[in-house]
Amino acid sequence: MNSYIGHPSQILGVEEHRLTGGKGDGMRLLQVRNGLGLEFTVSLDRCADISRLSLFSHNIGFFAPCGYVAPSYYDNVGNGFLKSFTGGFLTTCGLTAVGSACEDNGEKLPLHGTISNTPCEVHSYTVNEKEIVIDALIRDASLFSDQLELKRKYICSLDENKLTVLDTVKNIGSRISPYMILYHFNIGYPMLSEHAELKIPNKGITPRNEHASKYIDNCLIIEKPQKNFEEQCYYYDVIEENKKAAAEIYNKNIGIGLKMMYNKEQLDSFTQWKMMSEHEYVLGLEPGNCTPDGRDILRKNGQLKFIEPEQEFTNQIEFLFFGKR
Repeated sequence: MNSYIGHPSQILGVEEHRLTGGKGDGMRLLQVRNGLGLEFTVSLDRCADISRLSLFSHNIGFFAPCGYVAPSYYDNVGNGFLKSFTGGFLTTCGLTAVGSACEDNGEKLPLHGTISNTPCEVHSYTVNEKEIVIDALIRDASLFSDQLELKRKYICSLDENKLTVLDTVKNIGSRISPYMILYHFNIGYPMLSEHAELKIPNKGITPRNEHASKYIDNCLIIEKPQKNFEEQCYYYDVIEENKKAAAEIYNKNIGIGLKMMYNKEQLDSFTQWKMMSEHEYVLGLEPGNCTPDGRDILRKNGQLKFIEPEQEFTNQIEFLFFGKR
């Protein structure tokens, strides 16, 4: 142990907290620090997603107007998801539905599925000389329906500002199930501003709709917040280098950035969500195994993926954070 300190938590580690008051009352949070300037918060009652993340005290993620909202307030009808969409650095969408609310095979599906409003059942964490490891188990299952399980692991390096998300989704039921997952990574101010430079090396970009197509030439340009901005979404065929696809953002004004890397064999879709509105100023960088067009559209187009009983899929996403203090 470092002879300069009395307890490891003086510098790094994991602390467990609970929120008090408001719609987030009682929510369990893990506050994580690696001692090198990377700090993040794991929201255990919201799929063990990452609500806050900062580097050298500079905020990187986005917080939506609703703030923290406990799953007991979740509205699973239509677009009710937006009433409790905290955003944060990561919101997980899925596991059997992603994207637009719709009706598919007689089932009414809410916007972006239900997993992000599901508490984890079990969690644990360990700290060693090299890394902090956090494990969580979340079930997306119900009687007479699909039964999936998400085992989530975060690996936070103590040698560099690197964070790995390692997820395994397994079908624990006895029937074939639709399998849709999208990682809604949200960049907010001050990382996100007109001083930010966004790079998504690609072989092609497809606008989601006619409105987005009008602005495709500016899709990688980050503007100042605007009144009445209408969201724009783009689908990228991201270029792989050494079997990894990557996206990067750097803000020269504050001197920090991040690079996201993932495997396209695991996550073959990538969506950019561009929302430059006042007070709703956010950039979504979203690898997934599907687009957010809704399960009915994907089924109709023959793009819907399935997971067999006992089958499992593993997804790994790595982040390198860099810059100056």
